[in-house]
Amino acid sequence: MISATAEHLLGQAMAGLQGEVKVPKGTALKCGVDLGTASIILVVLDQDDAVVATAMEPCQVAKDGLVVDYMGAIDITRRLKRQLERRTGRELTAAAIAVPPGTGTANSNTHRHVVEGAGLEVTAVLDEPTAANLVLGITDGAVVDIGGGTTGLSVFKDGQVVYVADEPTGGTHMALVLMGRYGLTFEQAEAMKLDPAQADEVRAAVLPVSQKMATIVEHHLAGQAAVEEVWLVGGAAGLKGIEDVFADQLGLAAFKPPHPMMVTPVGIAMSCEARKD
Repeated sequence: MISATAEHLLGQAMAGLQGEVKVPKGTALKCGVDLGTASIILVVLDQDDAVVATAMEPCQVAKDGLVVDYMGAIDITRRLKRQLERRTGRELTAAAIAVPPGTGTANSNTHRHVVEGAGLEVTAVLDEPTAANLVLGITDGAVVDIGGGTTGLSVFKDGQVVYVADEPTGGTHMALVLMGRYGLTFEQAEAMKLDPAQADEVRAAVLPVSQKMATIVEHHLAGQAAVEEVWLVGGAAGLKGIEDVFADQLGLAAFKPPHPMMVTPVGIAMSCEARKD
């Protein structure tokens, strides 16, 4: 299981979405930008990796982990940056970013240029599951990041990454199933996914998508040394009971931390270079 410290950190990240923040003078800050398919999330930490504030905006500026609306992505990132600067009373000058595993140089550079276009110097670039593991601290096992557009994984052995992979299929595909089944708009389907009162119905409706995600992971783990557990993170990992689907498909222990949507952005921020005013 993950540490109580990690659980507390994730709780802080959710709580940090609201309210003004008092930042003690001389505090160095770290920022992470998670440029996702379904949303963009910015997280600000202090030099001790405690959450200072977070900001998030749903969007559709990326598809399958790739930016498709470059200017829209810059505008949202800049808007979130300014929101956090107002709330903290501090200018943010640098950030770390993450990309899906196996992302080529050109697409990785697009992520970098979006964040630079929003006025932030990029100090580190990670793959998403590896960023997530900075929070989870898994020594041996697999971290699976289920985002809006893709399912990515990193396999860890003795604390080192030994394998990464990423394939299309994520939360957006769940929304498409709900749209077709219930005659909803995309926005209505996204709202249904997040409605706790409909969690059981959503889980049943999108089961084939969850199983496909688990099959993707099963395929990539087949050629690896024995993996005994997997950890699920990312927005789509918030689906009720998805860890049970993975456990059944893989025949392995499968876990997800509280607030799985926040794991990767917090990990991204942890890798940033700390900056003072």
